[in-house]
Amino acid sequence: MKSSTPSSLPSGASAVRLEVLARVPAKPRLSIGDVLRSGVLPPLDRELILSHVTGLDRAGLYCYWERILTQKEQERFWELAKRRAAGEPLAYLTGQKEFMGLSFYVDRRVLIPRPETELLVERALELMGPDGVAVDVGTGSGAVAVSLARYCPGARVWATDVCSGALEVARANAARHGVAGRVVFLQGDLLDPLKGRLTEGAGVICANLPYIASEDMPSLPVQVRLYEPHLALDGGPGGLGHYERLVRQAPAFLKPGGRLLLEIGYDQARRALALFGAGWELRVEKDLAGLDRMIEARWKGGEALDGGAAVAGE
Repeated sequence: MKSSTPSSLPSGASAVRLEVLARVPAKPRLSIGDVLRSGVLPPLDRELILSHVTGLDRAGLYCYWERILTQKEQERFWELAKRRAAGEPLAYLTGQKEFMGLSFYVDRRVLIPRPETELLVERALELMGPDGVAVDVGTGSGAVAVSLARYCPGARVWATDVCSGALEVARANAARHGVAGRVVFLQGDLLDPLKGRLTEGAGVICANLPYIASEDMPSLPVQVRLYEPHLALDGGPGGLGHYERLVRQAPAFLKPGGRLLLEIGYDQARRALALFGAGWELRVEKDLAGLDRMIEARWKGGEALDGGAAVAGE
């Protein structure tokens, strides 16, 4: 996926804050209030890290302003604060990221879910019906698949990923939200793991595959480039190689009228539309910022051979 969110640490600020943090002594012991007014990180970062360390919610931090941190809490806070000042994403420090109103476990094996991907989930939920069949290709943390199962209790969801570590995270998130029995996780490339397993056509296939062009990878923000898995970011030259293969495979796994939903970069709509043949009806959806963000492709039916034949009309 293509990050549209710059680092929350402004240019030059990381080095300054690292210097401040380096001068902070492990002792004397500090209160919650001392840390909250310390100024070593942006206020929201301070609050979220301190909340993670103490187990208090953000409101609780202010209720217990005078509470003295234990030595373990204080040491842990400064450790995480230094990592945050160096650019490590907050979600990896706390192991949590909210998506679709649900809290997901994340670590460096998976991409951090982005708010713009909620557009894809919301549209899929509109299309699925009360007992639909959905596929999440490149599931990563499982945020899309788990959200679909959680908010559509009658749904059957299939989720694939090439990375065994990502599937471990996804399965843990399915268990966390009580949907492990309704999401089938399979390891493999794109839709290949569904061959011989998905015997009925899916109503919707969702994909937030890597779509950053290889040539753009060096220019990503530090907190993305140095910490998030490149396997989940790099879409090859031009960024759309994975989607090109998926478009060719999808008709064999969709029922007539089924939808393929693809998250794309803000500048990729024209090239992404060109991947589809005459067997599709297409439209582009914009995100809340007014940027092109998703291709919705309706499969009208036609010749499709299992294993990735060209769509009708190619």
